[in-house]
Amino acid sequence: MQIDEIISDDRINMETYGVQELRDGFFDALFLAPKPLDPDLVAEIAKATLPKEFDKSHPLSAKHFLPRQFHEMISVAHKIATTRAGIRLIKSFLSFFIAYVLCLVQPVHNWLGRYDYIMAISVIINHSDRSFGSQLDGAVLTIIGTAVGLGWGTVGLLLSTSTEEARGGYGGILAAFSIVLFASIAFMRAFFIRLYQPTLSAGIALAFTTLAETRSGGIEWQKLQSYAVPWALGQAIALAVNCLIFPDAGSHSLAIAFDKSFKTIQESLIIPRPRDIRAKRRLAKAFMDISLAYRDMRIDLTITRFRPMDVRELRNAVQGVVRALFSVKTDTDLFEEWDNPLEITIADSSGGKSPYEDSGRKVAQALSGPTKEVISCMAEAVSRCHATLMDLTGWRKQIGPPKDVSSDIVPIQLRMKDALEAFDAAEQRLLTSKDRPDTYAEHGQAVELFVFARHTREAAATVVHLMTHVHNMQSHSSRIRLNLPTYPPAKALYRTNAQVRHDRGGVTAGMYKSTFKEIRKLVTLTNLHEGDQHDTNFRSLLEWNNYDNVFDIPGKKKLRYRIYMVLHRLQDIESKYALKVALLTSVLALPGWLGTETKWWNTYEAWWAACVGWIMMHPRVGGNIQDFFTRAFAAILGAVWSGAAHAASRENPYVLAVFAAIFMIPMMYRFTQSKHPRSGLVGCLSFTVISLSLRNHSAEASVTLLGVHKGIAFLVGTIAPIIVNWVLWPFVARHELRGALSSMLFFMSIMYRNVVANYVYFDEGKNPTPEDIRRSEMLESRMREGFVRIRQLLVMTRHEIRLRGPFDPVPYSCLAASCERFFEYLIAVRQSALFYNPDYIRDNPIAAEKLLNYRRDAVASILSNLYTLAGALKDQRKVPRYLPSAAAARKKLLHKTAEVVKEMEENAELPELERQKTWSDIYSYSYNESLTGCVAQLEELEQFTKLIVGEKRFEGKKHLDYYDEDEDASSERLN
Repeated sequence: MQIDEIISDDRINMETYGVQELRDGFFDALFLAPKPLDPDLVAEIAKATLPKEFDKSHPLSAKHFLPRQFHEMISVAHKIATTRAGIRLIKSFLSFFIAYVLCLVQPVHNWLGRYDYIMAISVIINHSDRSFGSQLDGAVLTIIGTAVGLGWGTVGLLLSTSTEEARGGYGGILAAFSIVLFASIAFMRAFFIRLYQPTLSAGIALAFTTLAETRSGGIEWQKLQSYAVPWALGQAIALAVNCLIFPDAGSHSLAIAFDKSFKTIQESLIIPRPRDIRAKRRLAKAFMDISLAYRDMRIDLTITRFRPMDVRELRNAVQGVVRALFSVKTDTDLFEEWDNPLEITIADSSGGKSPYEDSGRKVAQALSGPTKEVISCMAEAVSRCHATLMDLTGWRKQIGPPKDVSSDIVPIQLRMKDALEAFDAAEQRLLTSKDRPDTYAEHGQAVELFVFARHTREAAATVVHLMTHVHNMQSHSSRIRLNLPTYPPAKALYRTNAQVRHDRGGVTAGMYKSTFKEIRKLVTLTNLHEGDQHDTNFRSLLEWNNYDNVFDIPGKKKLRYRIYMVLHRLQDIESKYALKVALLTSVLALPGWLGTETKWWNTYEAWWAACVGWIMMHPRVGGNIQDFFTRAFAAILGAVWSGAAHAASRENPYVLAVFAAIFMIPMMYRFTQSKHPRSGLVGCLSFTVISLSLRNHSAEASVTLLGVHKGIAFLVGTIAPIIVNWVLWPFVARHELRGALSSMLFFMSIMYRNVVANYVYFDEGKNPTPEDIRRSEMLESRMREGFVRIRQLLVMTRHEIRLRGPFDPVPYSCLAASCERFFEYLIAVRQSALFYNPDYIRDNPIAAEKLLNYRRDAVASILSNLYTLAGALKDQRKVPRYLPSAAAARKKLLHKTAEVVKEMEENAELPELERQKTWSDIYSYSYNESLTGCVAQLEELEQFTKLIVGEKRFEGKKHLDYYDEDEDASSERLN
């Protein structure tokens, strides 16, 4: 992309008439009329950038509801019958069914007591559909949590009945004790994700201890045993089933991650082909999945052939390949038919005519064959590495690849070596050819072919490294190893295994928050590092610093500052969640604490409302209207099915078991494997508790009435958390999406600033170090993950009802896509700058002084625009109609640079300024094109941001506000 395509000469006057303006610390901004937004362009971009979920019918569409449910049922049935999902369902259901049947056995029921169903509840909470390490970890943590809940509740009971005065305030003391622990474990549940299972079980145990069979006169100590013993037995049953029925020691999740990642890489090596945005997104997803699989391996105990250090190096190697493939443009012309030479007649120095072969054709003829062989070797190497790793996991027969794919890596290593040698020789001959152009700056097609071949060569180097590591793993992974958890404890508190993440619910929101938190940490570290560099060249361009990082804040180490930091931290989401939990549980448990006449409370076991409320209250996502009705329906369905089971069985345990199997098989699948685990969980709990507790009814009591009352308790406990989350600090996906885009724009401004400072305008002798490159690659990796989370938030907006009208995802999708393209151009700038170092200008004080103001304006205009757009999205402010023109500043810089280069080349007194006509010359084109691409994307960012928040216009002194702040602007309003 050339700068003249973005801004034509008639929009800006490049003639300065010898006048030069010098400003100290300020940039000279040019304000040009913004281009009108083309509706056809928006439609075209939206069609290509919307996530694939938007290809399906709207989830809230009544017209497509029944067909969609029917299609989902068929899909689930096929999945269960043909994949490992069926085995997983067998494991989770079988452990529950064993516990349920034991509860139906009368001697077992008599021994365990009234609350024998706690055994089945225990199995549901820590079901068997997980790896052995996760199962063992969950068993230990849930037992510890249960002990904490029972112990704390017991202390509260003892204090509330210790004296006559205490008995008078029985309910108040219990409430105080319960609220303190509920708030504490809620804070830990939100802050330390690893503690989800112990805090969940602690809350259930606490509610049972302080609310079940409560009366101010005394304590039913027997109930503690009737809770603790069934819970421990349930964990034992789940652990036994996990170990005996199709055991998974941790290798299956690794096999799935390896299979998906290598298949995606093989798909990306189909070159040439048209650009596919979704293929790139799958590549970014593979980048994340391999890292997540390694982290899950280190968190839990595993029994595999792999050592954690080997998987770590494998992750780094795979991510290196993916990172290199992102730079390879698949729609190349290198492999087109270039057989017929094209001769261009030009005038020679003597005035005659001579033929000159097209440079692009010459590059293609020289490099197409070697490059094609390198790509073929890469595809074969990745395929064989895939087969080798799947052999080591032991899941190749079930997952793939087919047996005809060889796992012998040595032959392809030799073939790759020969291919790379041939490529390097062809490239060297081309670069040293006598008839090559004096400069490649005017041969854009040749440069693009050169850069594609070079990026392919760099990707091949990463594949060679991957092959070497996989071959080493193959040689020393002959025996099975027991790997204990090795993840750092301080980090492990913020991580958990895959199944717990799923069962916890709200995976998208949780991962989104976690990803952006990590990006902020990396940005902070980058700023701190930048603050120590003192880059004079860059500091002369921009005179603002991050003073918080460079200078010490007065009183930073004093007690009052630390108190301020603690109080400020308490304003975050964890404290808000703790407050909501304390409020919810207090209201739901109030009848059990207040009155002495609590017969109905104990008869109907209404304390389960508080338990279910605690279970269903999520730290991040409260639930949308679809969740409201789905979960309420699941709770009611469980109660109705329980009543139907008792009415049909007439106390026959065999009939009850059959009803349980019919209901719980789909519910366990929904809880353990579907995208809506919490509705499945409430259905499982509702049926289990009500169906097993109805056996204890008295002869004169109506089973139907008891079932209705118990069902009401579950219904209230299910819908109350959703309502509380709607009222207090709700999670609104479209608002989070706007905030995420704002954060991403700000992060890119920091990233752009760092690229300019560390890779372009650095001081002499302070070239980018390997540590700088590694830090940049880490930030880029997290930024890619951030774009994945943004698309997931965009999908979440489809499930929300908006009172002002349907939410239009198109501007947000276009903005996210434009933002990602800006990010890709920025990466290309960084990579090109490593090869293109214009030392003849940067390190020459005369040239640097001439270009100082132009460089300053070019950098500052981009930063100013990014800051303005990020702030507008964050605060929902309209974007000013006129912003500093980055395109104009870029064009002025390019024109001035050309003048300076021409002057310096004509100066015979500076022989040291002779440039090397190799990769620096080639990458200068790529470097300048990438920076120009950033400018082009910046204009799109401005247009799409105005579509979202609106545009602020002025007509004389009258301020025209035409657009409400929470309403999506349309293209008609901007014209």
